[in-house]
Amino acid sequence: MKFTDMLRQAQQAHDSMLCVGLDPEPARFPGAWRGDAARIFEFCAAIVDATRDLACAFKPQIAYFAAQGAEAQLERLVAHIHRVAPGVPVILDAKRGDIGATAEQYAREAFERYRADALTLSPFMGFDSIEPYLRHADKGLILLCRTSNPGGSDLQAQRLASGEMLFEHIARLVAGPWNAGGQLGLVVGATYPQEIARVRALAPTLPLLIPGIGAQGGDAEATVRAGWRADAPIIVSSSRAILYASAGGDFAEVGRRVAQTTRQQLNAARGVN
Repeated sequence: MKFTDMLRQAQQAHDSMLCVGLDPEPARFPGAWRGDAARIFEFCAAIVDATRDLACAFKPQIAYFAAQGAEAQLERLVAHIHRVAPGVPVILDAKRGDIGATAEQYAREAFERYRADALTLSPFMGFDSIEPYLRHADKGLILLCRTSNPGGSDLQAQRLASGEMLFEHIARLVAGPWNAGGQLGLVVGATYPQEIARVRALAPTLPLLIPGIGAQGGDAEATVRAGWRADAPIIVSSSRAILYASAGGDFAEVGRRVAQTTRQQLNAARGVN
């Protein structure tokens, strides 16, 4: 099944736009697990088990695993998600950006080793850096467009000779000539709702992955109003607010409650209770 089909079905089945980000920091683990990188799988799997009926996607960030030498735990985690939440896609957040044979290897890493359903990419090197991933025809590719960090404006908000800003040009390319196979989406930060609206106008049907609510301060209601359309999915990601909602042994239970509240807030913003 194609990523876009999986995403739409998961959103409908779970009545959810919420993506649970999996950014494990052992220093923040509860109780006796604190500081123990060998517990990464157990910690993340507990969060997955607690939220599997609330999420439209899970998004492990590869750096949090690689920095701890926990790539094998990431493999186990993705397999666990596919087993306990078989209809929920896994977006591997890696932001890869290279060309040729190197890009082919990154694609194999994401889609063959880790078995992800989608991958985040940087478009800075142009279509050459996207094409090797497109050969995996059932996979989703979500390209950085207008990111949530303030420094993103250093490049993304610069005006081109045409008069449009760079992030607008990226949105046009991704919604148009680059997306012949219908595999592409865009990353747009929740901290810039006006830019979300602009990207949605330029890419009216593409999936938008929107990080930045919760701990990063993005407004859930403004995010949904700017990006959601009945025929155009948004994937609103929250990580730390769910993962670290409690420092005790009830972390998964409390994380579930935060996820439920977040899902309700997102649904309310589009007029669904």
